[in-house]
Amino acid sequence: MSLDFGPAVALSCRECGARYPLGPSFACQECFGPLEAAYDFGDVTRAEIESGPANIWRYRSLLPVPADVASKPNMNPGWTKLVKAGNLGRALGIKSLYVKDDSGNPTHSFKDRVVAMAVEAARNFGFHTLSCSSTGNLAGAVTAAAARAGLDACVFIPANLEKAKIAMARVFGGRLIGIDGTYDEVNRFCSELIGDPMGDKWGFVNVNLRPYYAEGSKTLAYEIAEQLGWRLPEQIIIPIASGSQLTKIDKGFKELVKLGLVEDTPYKVFGAQALGCSPVSTAYKAGHEVVQPVKPDTIAKSLAIGNPADGPYVLDIARRTGGAVEDVTDAEIVAAMKLLASTEGIFAETAGGVTVGVLKKLTENGVLDPEAETVVLNTGDGLKTLDVLTGESVEPTAVIKPSLDAFRATV
Repeated sequence: MSLDFGPAVALSCRECGARYPLGPSFACQECFGPLEAAYDFGDVTRAEIESGPANIWRYRSLLPVPADVASKPNMNPGWTKLVKAGNLGRALGIKSLYVKDDSGNPTHSFKDRVVAMAVEAARNFGFHTLSCSSTGNLAGAVTAAAARAGLDACVFIPANLEKAKIAMARVFGGRLIGIDGTYDEVNRFCSELIGDPMGDKWGFVNVNLRPYYAEGSKTLAYEIAEQLGWRLPEQIIIPIASGSQLTKIDKGFKELVKLGLVEDTPYKVFGAQALGCSPVSTAYKAGHEVVQPVKPDTIAKSLAIGNPADGPYVLDIARRTGGAVEDVTDAEIVAAMKLLASTEGIFAETAGGVTVGVLKKLTENGVLDPEAETVVLNTGDGLKTLDVLTGESVEPTAVIKPSLDAFRATV
């Protein structure tokens, strides 16, 4: 089999540094640590990147994909808006605030980025079926990408997900299997299926393809830096589910510095969780190095991973950069969704309510520097989580007869 992963040359263990050939592997044989892609980048210039397409493939020379990736059938995600959020900044007392709005991706979440990487890996390995365990957004991203790439799809979700996310995953075809259990139980089931003949030639994007899949989150770091004029933000707030997005954004920033594409300036990374699923936040506040698993109970179902694989690495990054990990209640999540919508016209899903809610809380508590340039992530579209909006939020402000006098009475 001829493999083409572009600048990626090996898989490397994050714990012990052991290296392995590129393949559908995700755990180190020496210490069981997680594997990630290792590279030989060569020379990469801003001009080369800027001449590329307006999607993640402008960064193909920094990703585990072949040079001709843009010519293949894929969803072409990325290059989403970095919104200068002056209204929200004034409401919160933050001088320079941006929202990286990833709801503009093809299936309206950042998951399109990571799945695009997994599709290329699946092609390389000759897999015929894309699969995943998902809290919702990933299921839709996988079934859509599989349809576009001409692959089969079979995805697994907790049966109690939001109906909008179930509908999105179903509409693209493939099989959608609900499991009576938490995401962590769904994920364990998928790990078992990988070793069974039924899972032969299946690419589980967030399990046996994870070293490639996870690299898609780096493109958020690349885009933010380029959209800021090739500089790093001073502060960034990132939601935590598995924690992989946060760790890969940090990796992306460090790669840009190493390649001389941005100046080596300090940045603080802040992690955001919902209180009903906050194992990383709890560990951070207690000063622990180990994350204790919890059973999720929150409206932010896309972040409801009770045993986050990258939790310890998130703690390390938050502490190393001078950031923090914080959490907010379900009520604060909904209030933050409404605040973002009413100030910037961005309708975020619950995960975006978590990041904006944490942004507000950190600012009020004096943890966040209101004078520093700050980026907050919105990773999905609020139309997927409409069920959290109730009462006045889903009713007209007034119901009147079709007359001017009736309208005047409402003013």
